[in-house]
Amino acid sequence: MSARPETSTAPIRLADYTPPAWRVSDVALEFDLGIDSSEVTAHLTVHSDVDAPLRLDGEGLELLSIAADGAPLDASRWRHTDHVLEVSGMRDGSVLTTRVRVQPAANTALEGLYLSGSREAGFLLTQCEAEGFRHITFFPDRPDVLARYTVTLRADKARFPVLLAGGNPDGAGELPDGRHWARFVDPHPKPSYLFALVAGRLEKIERDYVTAEGRAVKLVIWSEANAIDSCHYAMDALERSMRWDEQAYGRSYDLDVFHVVATHDFNMGAMENKGLNIFNAKYLLADPDTTTDDEYKAVEAVVAHEYFHNWSGNRVTCRDWFQLSLKEGLTVFREQQFSADMNSTALKRIEDVALLRRAQFPEDAGPLAHPVRPAEYREINNFYTATVYEKGAELVRMLAGRLGTEGFRRGMDRYFADNDGRAATLEDFLGALGTANGIDLMPYLAWYGQSGTPRLRARGRYDEGTQRYMLTLSQYTPPSASQPDKHAVPIPVKLALFDRDGNMLPLHLDGEARGTEAVMVLDASERSFTFEQVPHAPVPSLLRGFSAPVLLECDYAPAELALLLTHDPDGFNRWEAGQQLAARAFDDCRTGGAEALDAWSGALKRLFGEPGLDAALLADLLTPPGEIELAERQEAVDPARIHELRQTMQSRLGGAIGAEALERRYRELCASGPLVLDAAGKARRRLQRRVLELLALVSVDTAHALADAQYRSARGMTDRLAALGILVRGGAAEASDALADFRRRHADNPLAMDKWFAVQAQIPGEPALGRVQTLERDPAFTLKNPNRARALLGTFASGNPSGFHRADGAGYRLLAERLATLDSLNPQIAARLATAFNGWQRLEPVRRDMARQALSDLAGRPGLSRNLSEIVASVLSR
Repeated sequence: MSARPETSTAPIRLADYTPPAWRVSDVALEFDLGIDSSEVTAHLTVHSDVDAPLRLDGEGLELLSIAADGAPLDASRWRHTDHVLEVSGMRDGSVLTTRVRVQPAANTALEGLYLSGSREAGFLLTQCEAEGFRHITFFPDRPDVLARYTVTLRADKARFPVLLAGGNPDGAGELPDGRHWARFVDPHPKPSYLFALVAGRLEKIERDYVTAEGRAVKLVIWSEANAIDSCHYAMDALERSMRWDEQAYGRSYDLDVFHVVATHDFNMGAMENKGLNIFNAKYLLADPDTTTDDEYKAVEAVVAHEYFHNWSGNRVTCRDWFQLSLKEGLTVFREQQFSADMNSTALKRIEDVALLRRAQFPEDAGPLAHPVRPAEYREINNFYTATVYEKGAELVRMLAGRLGTEGFRRGMDRYFADNDGRAATLEDFLGALGTANGIDLMPYLAWYGQSGTPRLRARGRYDEGTQRYMLTLSQYTPPSASQPDKHAVPIPVKLALFDRDGNMLPLHLDGEARGTEAVMVLDASERSFTFEQVPHAPVPSLLRGFSAPVLLECDYAPAELALLLTHDPDGFNRWEAGQQLAARAFDDCRTGGAEALDAWSGALKRLFGEPGLDAALLADLLTPPGEIELAERQEAVDPARIHELRQTMQSRLGGAIGAEALERRYRELCASGPLVLDAAGKARRRLQRRVLELLALVSVDTAHALADAQYRSARGMTDRLAALGILVRGGAAEASDALADFRRRHADNPLAMDKWFAVQAQIPGEPALGRVQTLERDPAFTLKNPNRARALLGTFASGNPSGFHRADGAGYRLLAERLATLDSLNPQIAARLATAFNGWQRLEPVRRDMARQALSDLAGRPGLSRNLSEIVASVLSR
């Protein structure tokens, strides 16, 4: 189906939840597949304890026939209106059979059954989360209806030689007229959003795996023929994920085969369909020539994430979509644990917190703010947000920290045991964790029901006479339109105290020795904690490991932050102190001060020369908060000014280190041997990029010459793209030739071409708009492919503040116009790109008026989808 205009619907409220009147125990599906037309026959075994009509969801379906228990239904017993098929007179245990026709090739929304790629070479696949199954057949399309599925696929063998569905293979064979069939049976009850099929010309790699429980499993990854050689890293990551989940959580795989399929046409990152994961190729394909180090990590993380869903999402699913974070936030946390174990705990924590601040904190502070478990929604696809995923993961991390490693594992074992085969709630989750540990965790529900980022305020007072240090903690969450009164939430604050030489002090609290690190729980609006036997006024290191997703407000002196940046033994906390100090340095650049700027650049100059410091950590320490995070420090945001000031403070840092020292370190980093994908090699390339970026701010010609040489001699995509970015963003004379070479080299690789579009959309300032408009006319650009639309328009609008937020409003008008066009093709992608307008109310007056006008014009267009209209209305309303 192509996107259709949709009128606003009444909100769906958590408080209105009622169990389904009818359950479905078994589903037998038969597909006769074709590109333009596919027919779907569904046999549903239904059950009910009440006398009520059977109501089934269905959208974009042509109903061909309907029967009950093998007999055609009289027209008086059913009616199809407003996306609902209602059938009367059904009995408990009856089988309802419907046959419908759908049109995969016409489905540009990529929801339900659709065609990926061209008519000649593409393949058919499905995407059913959250409410895509109703675009395939009539069904009670809600996550608390769990059924066992038997799926039979029939298709032309030459055009669709590969037929796949979720579950275990249960037969295959030939049919007349060059057709064939395949059957799959899933023995585990599952909700309809986990249904999947794939049919087309695909190649595979496979591997045998034996689980900890002794089950033999065939692992198979499928892609189009020209990409199959790029699937081996994902296969390795899958095996690592399976083994890790067995060891860390005691969870083993439970089918005989595990299929994974790559597609370039996908709205999401990947989908955890039971036994048949479908991946956006961006998160599955990997090879050194086209994949950066960061993308390798992303492939590993997303492969793990989708596999971990087999238990936290599939075997135990969510009762309703309000509980979405029960599977997503929990699985993000499990993915983060895995990635930390596979790589570096400190660096992974830095990466996670940086993403939270870049994506979720602004969401929490703007008109799109919502609780991790919202009280209501209109369009569920609009709630696949950083709040549900990233903040949801932070809440699980808080619980894990509260319980400790053994206690959390004990609680998770109880959760899986109590809820296997069920559709669970957050209350079930907290109840299982608490029961297993004899602790009441229900107060943490307050975190799930309240939007906004709490402000944690810390004040310290030292009494030299008694050698006591009193730390007073208080919390405050700003009111929002939907929640004017915010309540105190339990905030675990992990802390340490340092002396003025950078040594950690022993902690004595309430007459008890606590070692050098302790966790204080602030469970009220304010509490004070008194530490004894403190010989001198200490420097507190607060919120260590980012123990809660809050904004810390503490009146540190710049020298105190510099001490923590220089001496804290924990890599994350060194970075955190550096981020706070860098934010103060930014303020100095804005106000003409120097104390924090000098302390920040001086501390980093010393660390730059420190032997043995991890290269990747040093690269992160040398990187200040981004423009989006720095904008949170201003009331009237001027993105162009923020970009200018951030460049200034980085220039001061580069100048403090010195062009000669930067160039010397760069050449040392370049002197290594062949490309190696181990941790040391990745760390070296990460620091090499950062050093060259700083050099470009203090010695432009030298840096551009080095970047041009690096581009031409690069042994992989990481160095090649880093060099290209420096040339393009710096407006170097060599940029045009490098861009032309990149395009010639990678013209046939869609993922590499996405990088080519994205790096140009990052040109800072006013020139970005013209470049974007030129690239829109490029033959390789299309709005029909989500990755390509995100690469150009998404990067421009959400990743280039100084380019998008032009004072003349031209960036806003361009995005609004493109959103209207995209909405007619793919409402989900249009709605997600529209979130770039979040926070427009905090812009300075000229830009604010321009943004409001562009949004108002977009809102006034007739026929907007429910997806886009909800986002635009929400952004405009507050």
